[in-house]
Amino acid sequence: MVRKREEWPEIGECVVATVREIAPHGVYVQLDEYKDKEGYIHIGELSTTWVKNIRDFVREKQKIVTRVMRVDMSKGHIDLTLKRVTDQARRQKIYEWKRSQKAENLLSMAAEKIGKTLDQAYEEAGWKMEDAFDEIYQGFEKVIEQGEDALVKVGVPEDWAKAIKTCAEQYIQIRTVKVERIVEVKCSKPNGIEAIKKSLTKAMNESNSNDIKVNINLVGTPRYRITVTAKDYKIAEKEIEKTVSIALDEIKANGGEGALVKS
Repeated sequence: MVRKREEWPEIGECVVATVREIAPHGVYVQLDEYKDKEGYIHIGELSTTWVKNIRDFVREKQKIVTRVMRVDMSKGHIDLTLKRVTDQARRQKIYEWKRSQKAENLLSMAAEKIGKTLDQAYEEAGWKMEDAFDEIYQGFEKVIEQGEDALVKVGVPEDWAKAIKTCAEQYIQIRTVKVERIVEVKCSKPNGIEAIKKSLTKAMNESNSNDIKVNINLVGTPRYRITVTAKDYKIAEKEIEKTVSIALDEIKANGGEGALVKS
């Protein structure tokens, strides 16, 4: 089971859950990331369409991504929703969940190398990596890119850093992900074409870095596709929001107009 430091999930958080029981008016699930915590999805929160048979939407033992609506710690109740989880949020959560699983497996291997337990791995190294790099798995990627010092600098003991680096180099291959947005950009002024080019070029150049790549291509006037390639969805999503914002602000500053095309 992937671990969380927090005992309870936060309202609005997406969580991975396993369907435990299908009841007449809803679904009981086990929260996979929170030890001994269960949640309930009312039938009205399963789908935006009418639900005649709950089993048309979920089945026992199925893993699903849900969003937390309410948490009552005093009663131990957690109310969840399935219908308010977008496809994008679901994909990102599954991506993060898989990375967390890999991170735990690697921590376990590193612990075995130095004769310690998984609990000790989290306390002495894992949580420090999460604090420094937002997630433990990124710590494993950083140690490949920058060496053991990347971990030692954030408080990870040298014996752990060495073991983690060994495991990371053996089992991790750095990959990238892509996210895309379509924008409409127009300018009716005499220099409209130059204004559009200038706006999109600035957005692309200000966003590019060694770890992030941004491309903007014509789909068909006045639509352009913005593509961001990065190491993970969090970084890519943040960067594409920035790129879109720059492009739209610039075209307006140059006398044109622009808008994000909803997918």
